[in-house]
Parts: sequence; C-alpha cells; structure tokens
Amino acid sequence: MKKVTVSSLLKKKQAGEKITSLTAYDASFAKMFDEQGIDAMLIGDSLGMVLQGQDDTLPVTVDDVAYHTRSVRRGTSRAFVLADMPFMSYATPEQTYANAATLMAAGASMVKLEGGSWLGDTISGLNQRGVPVCGHLGLTPQSVHVFGGFKVQGREASQAEHLLAEAQALEKAGIQLLVLECVPSSLGKTISEALTIPVIGIGAGKDTDGQILVMHDMFGISANYMPKFSKNYLKETGDMREAVSKYISEVQDGTFPSAEHSFE
Repeated sequence: MKKVTVSSLLKKKQAGEKITSLTAYDASFAKMFDEQGIDAMLIGDSLGMVLQGQDDTLPVTVDDVAYHTRSVRRGTSRAFVLADMPFMSYATPEQTYANAATLMAAGASMVKLEGGSWLGDTISGLNQRGVPVCGHLGLTPQSVHVFGGFKVQGREASQAEHLLAEAQALEKAGIQLLVLECVPSSLGKTISEALTIPVIGIGAGKDTDGQILVMHDMFGISANYMPKFSKNYLKETGDMREAVSKYISEVQDGTFPSAEHSFE
C-alpha cells in the first residue's frame, strides 16, 4: 500500500472515502495498526491518562510526546503520523517553533494544536517554516478546567455558530486537517461540509470525513472509563488485529459511529 500523505487524505475526503485513525504510543502497536491499513496515527497527549495514569492531559511534556513519536515512527512504514503539542507548549511563537521542530525531528509529519482563531498567526508561522498543522476544536482536553470538565460542546445554537466560524478561521490560517471532538452529530456534519480540508471526528457523529479513537478505549482497557463515543472492538472480536480490522471496516462503511456513540 502507498504511503499516506496530506494529499492522499484530502483525496479521500474529495472522493467521499472515510479516513481511519487511532492513537498510538509505541512501535509494536504502530506496526500492527500500520499493517491492518490504518490511515493515520496520532501520538496524543492522551498518553498522560492512558499510559501515565494522570487525571487529565495537562502534565504531559514535549519530551514525553517526542519519545513516543520516535517509537511510533519506528513501527510505521505507510500510515500518516501526527503528534500532539502538549499543554502550554505553544504559548508564544518562538516556543511553538522550537517545540514543533522537536516533534517533527522525532518523526511526526504534522503537529496538532488545540484552539481556535487565536492560533491564526501561529499556524501561518508554522506553515512558513515547513510544519503542517492539524487543528482541534470542540472538547479540547487541554481546556478541561475552563470547560468545568469533559463536556459536550456546541449544543447551543450560539456555540455551534462559534465553532463553525472558528473552524473556518483555522482553515483560512492554514491547517490541513481538523479533529472535532464531542460535538452534536449535526454540527459535525455542518463543519465537515463547510470545510475543504478533512475533518476527523471523535464523538462528532458519522458524517465527519473520518474517525479517530484512543487505542486503549477501542480495546476496552482504559484505566478510568469507556467514553460514550467509543466502542470495545476487542470484546467483539477477541483478537487485537481483528479488532483493528473491524474498526477500520466499520468506519469505512459508516457503521461506526452509530447513534449510541454520538451526541445530539
């Protein structure tokens, strides 16, 4: 199979083909996901919760993400690799450029930032320096204390309009992918149709251009709880490779996520 690139992900959206993605944190799982045909893998700051046992993602450092990015890259031959910029690692332009360079040197092909239009200049600056950017809107875990917990975003009409405007502003600034987390399905559909770039949903309904899950949730082994938007594929299949294969096929044929894994 050909190596997955930003261009091939965009072509999938244009062709109406769903993009499949999972988080990954080490070479062994990365190799398995890659061999099963996953399109993209994210080294998420979710590692703070699922690997380190933290209550949220805030304690994760750039060095943490870089370490796991190097591990994932060694196990990957074709899938697209993204890396999260952790909490407060992109507070100033200079800090952002240095930290993004660290993650790209570790093996990422793109970095992901949480936040809206206030990131416009930062995104433009990263692009000018050769760093592709993925945005992240909706429930942005690094803002958990601002939200007052892990809560669905965009249920009010004014919130939905604001999120749509923010997504359009991020695209104009130069992001090439967008992760949309924990929003009503109708809003996920609206934003996906409004943008020309691929929108990857997690708890954003079936009408986004693709889906991503935390691998520990997909295998039903997360230490804390199973989010509503996830599904335990290992329980259904009894085999990790078959679990990944079934996840990929259900995303591609639109079976996942169903209404029970979505928000209204």
